[in-house]
Amino acid sequence: MSSILLDDTGFERPVRHLHLVPAPQTTVLRLTRRGRVAVLLAALLTVAILVIALGSSTTATDVPGAPVATRTVTVHPGDTLWKLASQANPDGDIRQTVDDIMQLNSLVSASGLQMGSEVALPIYE
Repeated sequence: MSSILLDDTGFERPVRHLHLVPAPQTTVLRLTRRGRVAVLLAALLTVAILVIALGSSTTATDVPGAPVATRTVTVHPGDTLWKLASQANPDGDIRQTVDDIMQLNSLVSASGLQMGSEVALPIYE
């Protein structure tokens, strides 16, 4: 249905009326048993891929590594990596020795040293 309206110049123009369109109804997503299993398997696969990608930082090669001569000491109260490094390599670079001890014992930081734990120290000749 259209009406006629006069504009500023006096000409007739047809007017279109807007019709209200009902809003779409929201639907609730309901998974079937097969859908829940598929979502679970997708989540497990994602976790497995992340574990493989971000997991171990060890690399396997065909080249054998040189074994490092070490001695094991027990950490006593007041021991620090710096103190252990200076005892293990008194004439060497202590910073490098601390890095060697951290790498050898897979320590992320110096705070990873726990009293009573055993720490491998490289033997410097």
